[in-house]
Amino acid sequence: MGLQGGGAAAQRLTATELQAGATGVIAHHDFWGVEIGVARRAGGQARVALSAALGRAGGALAVRTSATGQFVLRPGARTGISPYAGIGIAFAAAEGAAGAGYLAARIGVEGTPARPRGWYVELGVAGGVRATAGLRVRRLPSWW
Repeated sequence: MGLQGGGAAAQRLTATELQAGATGVIAHHDFWGVEIGVARRAGGQARVALSAALGRAGGALAVRTSATGQFVLRPGARTGISPYAGIGIAFAAAEGAAGAGYLAARIGVEGTPARPRGWYVELGVAGGVRATAGLRVRRLPSWW
């Protein structure tokens, strides 16, 4: 029996992930920028992710951050895609305006979550409708 995704072996897969991509938020002041993030999968289907985006909102320099707990449907998939969903908190601030905190929710798909590199696409809400796409680089255990 191989380790192709699913099963008990996939449930023990740990990974540290770095991501970079482009993000946009349609809101009172639309936001467009670049995002970087880090995440940790400690085994099983759970992932904890932190991200920060720098860009422009309403013509001003702006930043958006988030912290989410996520559920990855197929964490051991070496081929194909895996849907995921998450919920957490977000913060948005722009030059010359007061910052604000939000509840963040997202759904996404990622390519090959059990390989060293893959892509991701997310859609969610956090002070507006948010869309993000980019690449993930993962540090997987040597036995994998």
